[in-house]
Amino acid sequence: MGRRGLYSAIASVLTAAAACALAASATPNLPHVADKSPSAIAVDVELVIAVDVSYSMDPDEQALQREGYIMALTSREFMQALREGANSKIAITYFEWAGQFDQKIIMPWRLIEGPESADAVANEIAAAPYRRASRTSISGGLTFAETLFDHSGYRGLRRVIDVSGDGANNAGPLVVPMRDDVLAAGITINGLPIMLKRPYPGTMDMENLDVYYEDCVIGGPGAFVVPIRERAKFIEATRTKLVLEVAGRQPEPRVIPASSQAPRISCTIGEKMWQDRWGGRGLDFQ
Repeated sequence: MGRRGLYSAIASVLTAAAACALAASATPNLPHVADKSPSAIAVDVELVIAVDVSYSMDPDEQALQREGYIMALTSREFMQALREGANSKIAITYFEWAGQFDQKIIMPWRLIEGPESADAVANEIAAAPYRRASRTSISGGLTFAETLFDHSGYRGLRRVIDVSGDGANNAGPLVVPMRDDVLAAGITINGLPIMLKRPYPGTMDMENLDVYYEDCVIGGPGAFVVPIRERAKFIEATRTKLVLEVAGRQPEPRVIPASSQAPRISCTIGEKMWQDRWGGRGLDFQ
């Protein structure tokens, strides 16, 4: 190929690339919606379990967290709530999250319609290897979780994201705008804040993590928070939360979160704590 032919080929490639970029920029961002395909299976709830595996979660907490879900899925209370639903079946998926772009599906969408399928789901979660990663991006986890409903293969009467973690958002976009995007899609967010460590200077631990979750993370119809303050209560709290989500109920007494426009705790406290500790290094929020 001569020089003129080479220049012509390069020009053609650049023109095509520019056309693709223009088409992409002209394509609107489509909202994440429930799976409307004719083959979607009707269930009572589509449940996304989003589990924190950041380095602040020590191995003991990780083991308790996973064991809590495993025991909950195989409990008598869970099975009773399942049977009482309109469809007597739910769809569930389980993923782990840490930094803004660190999300890993441990178990893709599965149908639970009785003891055998519940046992199979529990065994699949139990078999996954443990891992840990840096940073805490609740906003990244919520964004990832929202996309999982698009082609789940199920059509739930309710769609719920179950977020568990032991710290505030400190990486990626601010959590409130991401939370509001998820709620606008008709999805409920519930929280399981893990508060086993006593905060002290130099750490990222928070004394009022449950309040942060209530005002800055959860939302939607019937949203609630079940805080865990004692290791001995970990499994019980997780079971209670899962049963309430399947049954579409709230814990008593009901806690009504304050408006995110006037939160009881700053919704950027995690980012500020990170900045105070590291002097802004790696700080990627606006």
